[in-house]
Amino acid sequence: MLKKSSLVLWGAALFIAWNGLLLLFLWSRPPSSSSSSSSDGTDRLTADVIRLAQDAETELERQKDLLRQIHRYSGLWGRRRGGQPTPKPPPTPPQPQPTTPDVVLPVLVLACDRSTVRRCLDKLLLYRPSTQRFPVIVSQDCGHAETARVIASYGDAVAHIRQPQLGDVSVPPEHRKFQGYYKIARHYRWALTQIFRTFRYRAVIVVEDDLEVAPDFFEYFQATFPLLLADRSLWCVSAWNDNGKEQMIDVARADLLYRTDFFPGLGWLLLAELWDELEPKWPQAFWDDWMRQPEQRRERSCIRPEVSRTMTFGRKGVSHGQFFDQYLKFIKLNDRFVPFTQLDLSYLKKDEYERSFLPRVYAAPEIKVEELQGNRRREAGAVRLQYSGRDSFKAFAKALGLMDDLKSGVPRAGYRGVVSFVYRGRRVYLAPPKDWAGYDPTWS
Repeated sequence: MLKKSSLVLWGAALFIAWNGLLLLFLWSRPPSSSSSSSSDGTDRLTADVIRLAQDAETELERQKDLLRQIHRYSGLWGRRRGGQPTPKPPPTPPQPQPTTPDVVLPVLVLACDRSTVRRCLDKLLLYRPSTQRFPVIVSQDCGHAETARVIASYGDAVAHIRQPQLGDVSVPPEHRKFQGYYKIARHYRWALTQIFRTFRYRAVIVVEDDLEVAPDFFEYFQATFPLLLADRSLWCVSAWNDNGKEQMIDVARADLLYRTDFFPGLGWLLLAELWDELEPKWPQAFWDDWMRQPEQRRERSCIRPEVSRTMTFGRKGVSHGQFFDQYLKFIKLNDRFVPFTQLDLSYLKKDEYERSFLPRVYAAPEIKVEELQGNRRREAGAVRLQYSGRDSFKAFAKALGLMDDLKSGVPRAGYRGVVSFVYRGRRVYLAPPKDWAGYDPTWS
């Protein structure tokens, strides 16, 4: 109440002071010149009085407005002091989704003992549009001296942090050959904790040291970040298409993006809120397959591109090149810049996506795999292959060159069971029946 009284007294004093100055000015005015006629003097005096009256009226309105503001704010102060709620401002109309051009999205590079991390860093720094908006942080495990020297050679262009626990991880006897997977999970946990707890970033783009990025890598993530903020049915944005071999994509549609229920990884964006959720239960090993379990995914999806914005050149690793020679080395890396921040990506929000994507899938005529392989029924345009179970899905996938493994029942790049790809220049949807009831984890 003391602050309220002071504000009112201050306003009243200001009001009185102004009017005192006005009266002093009127009293101290010099008399009109005797050389002027009586009529001219009277006219000038009248004009002066009118002008002063108008000025005084204007200033009085300002003073009244000032007193009204003082009264309003002192009332708000009194209500807060008295425990009464502050009135809510009137609702504002919905605003368009911001493109957040100045958001800081750090890139976390997970490194270990591959000095070829230089290839990854060279492309990141070449395509990075801003050092302030996209700081590059390399987190190194393993303590490998040559790799450390390569990272250090970039000077202030990148930040270099080191995972301090370099010893073996205690693992069950049957998992001794998987020691590397345990160390990777430990490194991820430490590095992401540094990003979100120590550096306190809002989000992060995660890549590994064997990834090369596309020219529009940063543009892609900057444009999709607002979607991740706005749509809580999303939990990541990935730069990767698991079926992104050149003959299985529409290279002319590098702007095309999808929702997928499969966690792709290999260059992905997550929010701090997701790490708050995952960190307390982070697994000891096989973190990426753990992410694909229903308990973690919780029916959320990721965004993924038609044409990958990353490619892997790392045949060497703890997986000993699993899938590399058959699939990964053939992934097409996008080579042209798409101005994603200038495009309307609202079609990727859950409700809008399902209103357009699913009707398009089930409107496509169903054909047999033999007809597709024989390049028949070309007049049909986009077509649909229907699978009825795990075995038929895997048979179709193998016959057509798709990745056929399932994680917790979810096919790679699939959305509501549908995998979209290109076969011999035509769009194909490998899809379950229209009355699909959800993923069956026993299909894994």
